[in-house]
Amino acid sequence: MNAKVLTFLILSCTSTVFSEDFKTVNGKEYKDATVTRVEPDGIVVKTKSGISKLSFAELPKEVQERFHYDQQKATAYGVEQAANYTAYQKQQEDSQHERENAVAKQKAVLAEQEAAQNRTQALQARYDQLQKQEDDLLLRIGEAKQPGPAYYGGKNNKTLLHHPNPQKSQLPLLQSHLSDVRHEKGEVRKQLEKAQR
Repeated sequence: MNAKVLTFLILSCTSTVFSEDFKTVNGKEYKDATVTRVEPDGIVVKTKSGISKLSFAELPKEVQERFHYDQQKATAYGVEQAANYTAYQKQQEDSQHERENAVAKQKAVLAEQEAAQNRTQALQARYDQLQKQEDDLLLRIGEAKQPGPAYYGGKNNKTLLHHPNPQKSQLPLLQSHLSDVRHEKGEVRKQLEKAQR
Protein backbone atom coordinates (compact mmCIF):
# COMPACT_ATOMS: atom_id res chain seq x y z
CA MET A 1 0.00 0.00 0.00
CA ASN A 2 2.87 2.39 0.83
CA ALA A 3 4.44 1.79 -2.60
CA LYS A 4 1.27 2.93 -4.35
CA VAL A 5 1.05 6.07 -2.26
CA LEU A 6 4.73 6.78 -2.85
CA THR A 7 4.31 6.35 -6.65
CA PHE A 8 1.30 8.68 -6.60
CA LEU A 9 3.21 11.33 -4.65
CA ILE A 10 6.20 11.08 -6.99
CA LEU A 11 4.00 11.48 -10.08
CA SER A 12 2.15 14.41 -8.48
CA CYS A 13 5.39 16.13 -7.57
CA THR A 14 6.85 15.45 -11.00
CA SER A 15 3.98 17.12 -12.80
CA THR A 16 4.06 20.12 -10.45
CA VAL A 17 7.84 20.40 -10.80
CA PHE A 18 7.59 20.65 -14.58
CA SER A 19 4.63 23.04 -14.62
CA GLU A 20 5.68 26.64 -14.02
CA ASP A 21 4.97 30.17 -15.10
CA PHE A 22 7.14 31.97 -17.63
CA LYS A 23 7.14 35.70 -18.22
CA THR A 24 8.90 37.25 -21.22
CA VAL A 25 10.88 40.48 -21.01
CA ASN A 26 7.96 42.15 -22.83
CA GLY A 27 5.59 41.07 -20.06
CA LYS A 28 3.73 38.23 -21.80
CA GLU A 29 2.90 35.41 -19.38
CA TYR A 30 2.64 31.67 -19.92
CA LYS A 31 0.84 30.16 -16.90
CA ASP A 32 1.21 26.49 -15.87
CA ALA A 33 3.60 25.87 -18.77
CA THR A 34 5.36 22.55 -19.16
CA VAL A 35 8.71 22.57 -20.96
CA THR A 36 8.47 19.89 -23.62
CA ARG A 37 11.72 20.57 -25.47
CA VAL A 38 14.85 22.67 -25.07
CA GLU A 39 16.49 23.89 -28.26
CA PRO A 40 19.66 26.00 -28.64
CA ASP A 41 17.65 29.15 -29.39
CA GLY A 42 14.69 28.67 -27.00
CA ILE A 43 12.28 26.40 -25.20
CA VAL A 44 9.05 24.81 -26.36
CA VAL A 45 6.28 24.96 -23.75
CA LYS A 46 2.85 23.44 -23.51
CA THR A 47 -0.01 25.35 -21.88
CA LYS A 48 -3.77 25.02 -21.78
CA SER A 49 -3.95 27.26 -24.86
CA GLY A 50 -1.50 25.15 -26.88
CA ILE A 51 2.18 24.74 -27.71
CA SER A 52 4.48 27.76 -28.06
CA LYS A 53 8.16 28.32 -28.63
CA LEU A 54 9.76 30.95 -26.44
CA SER A 55 12.99 32.40 -27.77
CA PHE A 56 15.77 32.81 -25.20
CA ALA A 57 16.17 36.38 -26.45
CA GLU A 58 12.71 37.19 -25.06
CA LEU A 59 13.23 35.40 -21.72
CA PRO A 60 14.92 36.79 -18.58
CA LYS A 61 18.61 36.18 -17.88
CA GLU A 62 17.95 33.67 -15.07
CA VAL A 63 15.83 31.48 -17.39
CA GLN A 64 18.54 31.67 -20.07
CA GLU A 65 21.16 30.54 -17.53
CA ARG A 66 18.96 27.75 -16.17
CA PHE A 67 18.60 26.23 -19.65
CA HIS A 68 22.30 26.85 -20.57
CA TYR A 69 21.65 29.43 -23.30
CA ASP A 70 24.67 30.01 -25.58
CA GLN A 71 24.23 32.81 -28.11
CA GLN A 72 26.75 31.36 -30.59
CA LYS A 73 25.06 27.95 -30.54
CA ALA A 74 21.68 29.65 -30.90
CA THR A 75 22.89 31.67 -33.91
CA ALA A 76 24.38 28.56 -35.56
CA TYR A 77 21.16 26.65 -34.85
CA GLY A 78 19.08 29.49 -36.34
CA VAL A 79 21.22 29.51 -39.49
CA GLU A 80 20.91 25.72 -39.76
CA GLN A 81 17.13 25.88 -39.25
CA ALA A 82 16.82 28.62 -41.88
CA ALA A 83 18.89 26.57 -44.33
CA ASN A 84 16.77 23.49 -43.61
CA TYR A 85 13.59 25.49 -44.12
CA THR A 86 14.90 26.95 -47.38
CA ALA A 87 15.83 23.47 -48.60
CA TYR A 88 12.39 22.20 -47.57
CA GLN A 89 10.68 25.05 -49.43
CA LYS A 90 12.81 24.35 -52.51
CA GLN A 91 11.89 20.66 -52.34
CA GLN A 92 8.21 21.56 -52.03
CA GLU A 93 8.43 23.97 -54.98
CA ASP A 94 10.23 21.35 -57.08
CA SER A 95 7.59 18.77 -56.20
CA GLN A 96 4.85 21.24 -57.08
CA HIS A 97 6.51 22.00 -60.44
CA GLU A 98 6.84 18.28 -61.15
CA ARG A 99 3.14 17.76 -60.37
CA GLU A 100 2.15 20.74 -62.54
CA ASN A 101 4.34 19.47 -65.41
CA ALA A 102 2.84 15.99 -65.11
CA VAL A 103 -0.68 17.44 -65.16
CA ALA A 104 0.20 19.65 -68.15
CA LYS A 105 1.66 16.66 -70.04
CA GLN A 106 -1.39 14.57 -69.24
CA LYS A 107 -3.70 17.36 -70.45
CA ALA A 108 -1.65 17.70 -73.65
CA VAL A 109 -1.85 13.95 -74.29
CA LEU A 110 -5.61 13.97 -73.67
CA ALA A 111 -6.06 17.01 -75.94
CA GLU A 112 -4.01 15.30 -78.67
CA GLN A 113 -6.04 12.10 -78.32
CA GLU A 114 -9.29 14.08 -78.47
CA ALA A 115 -8.11 16.01 -81.54
CA ALA A 116 -7.11 12.73 -83.25
CA GLN A 117 -10.49 11.23 -82.39
CA ASN A 118 -12.26 14.31 -83.77
CA ARG A 119 -10.21 14.11 -86.98
CA THR A 120 -11.04 10.40 -87.33
CA GLN A 121 -14.74 11.08 -86.77
CA ALA A 122 -14.70 13.91 -89.34
CA LEU A 123 -12.93 11.69 -91.89
CA GLN A 124 -15.39 8.86 -91.24
CA ALA A 125 -18.33 11.26 -91.67
CA ARG A 126 -16.86 12.55 -94.95
CA TYR A 127 -16.23 8.98 -96.15
CA ASP A 128 -19.85 8.07 -95.41
CA GLN A 129 -21.06 11.14 -97.35
CA LEU A 130 -18.91 10.21 -100.34
CA GLN A 131 -20.19 6.61 -100.23
CA LYS A 132 -23.76 7.92 -100.32
CA GLN A 133 -22.90 10.24 -103.24
CA GLU A 134 -21.30 7.33 -105.10
CA ASP A 135 -24.38 5.16 -104.54
CA ASP A 136 -26.69 7.96 -105.74
CA LEU A 137 -24.55 8.59 -108.83
CA LEU A 138 -24.46 4.88 -109.71
CA LEU A 139 -28.26 4.77 -109.46
CA ARG A 140 -28.63 7.85 -111.68
CA ILE A 141 -26.11 6.47 -114.21
CA GLY A 142 -28.01 3.18 -114.29
CA GLU A 143 -31.28 5.06 -114.92
CA ALA A 144 -29.64 7.16 -117.67
CA LYS A 145 -28.44 4.01 -119.45
CA GLN A 146 -31.93 2.55 -119.59
CA PRO A 147 -33.95 3.03 -122.78
CA GLY A 148 -36.65 5.70 -122.77
CA PRO A 149 -40.39 5.02 -122.38
CA ALA A 150 -41.67 2.13 -124.51
CA TYR A 151 -44.36 2.37 -127.17
CA TYR A 152 -45.61 0.18 -129.96
CA GLY A 153 -44.92 1.34 -133.45
CA GLY A 154 -43.78 0.03 -136.76
CA LYS A 155 -46.01 -1.07 -139.67
CA ASN A 156 -48.69 -2.78 -137.61
CA ASN A 157 -48.01 -0.99 -134.33
CA LYS A 158 -46.83 -4.34 -132.96
CA THR A 159 -43.13 -3.53 -132.68
CA LEU A 160 -41.95 -2.36 -129.27
CA LEU A 161 -40.00 0.85 -129.68
CA HIS A 162 -38.51 3.25 -127.16
CA HIS A 163 -38.46 7.00 -126.92
CA PRO A 164 -35.02 8.51 -126.35
CA ASN A 165 -34.09 8.65 -122.63
CA PRO A 166 -33.84 12.36 -121.68
CA GLN A 167 -31.32 11.50 -118.94
CA LYS A 168 -28.87 9.94 -121.43
CA SER A 169 -27.40 13.34 -122.25
CA GLN A 170 -26.36 13.64 -118.56
CA LEU A 171 -24.23 10.46 -118.67
CA PRO A 172 -20.81 12.12 -119.35
CA LEU A 173 -21.38 14.64 -116.53
CA LEU A 174 -22.58 11.93 -114.10
CA GLN A 175 -19.61 9.67 -114.93
CA SER A 176 -17.15 12.54 -114.48
CA HIS A 177 -18.73 13.38 -111.13
CA LEU A 178 -18.57 9.70 -110.12
CA SER A 179 -14.86 9.63 -110.97
CA ASP A 180 -14.24 12.72 -108.79
CA VAL A 181 -16.21 11.23 -105.89
CA ARG A 182 -14.33 7.91 -106.11
CA HIS A 183 -10.98 9.73 -106.21
CA GLU A 184 -11.81 11.81 -103.11
CA LYS A 185 -13.23 8.73 -101.38
CA GLY A 186 -9.91 6.91 -101.99
CA GLU A 187 -7.94 9.82 -100.51
CA VAL A 188 -10.21 10.01 -97.46
CA ARG A 189 -9.90 6.24 -96.97
CA LYS A 190 -6.07 6.53 -96.96
CA GLN A 191 -6.22 9.35 -94.38
CA LEU A 192 -8.69 7.37 -92.28
CA GLU A 193 -6.47 4.26 -92.30
CA LYS A 194 -3.46 6.41 -91.32
CA ALA A 195 -5.43 8.05 -88.49
CA GLN A 196 -6.59 4.70 -87.13
CA ARG A 197 -3.07 3.26 -86.83
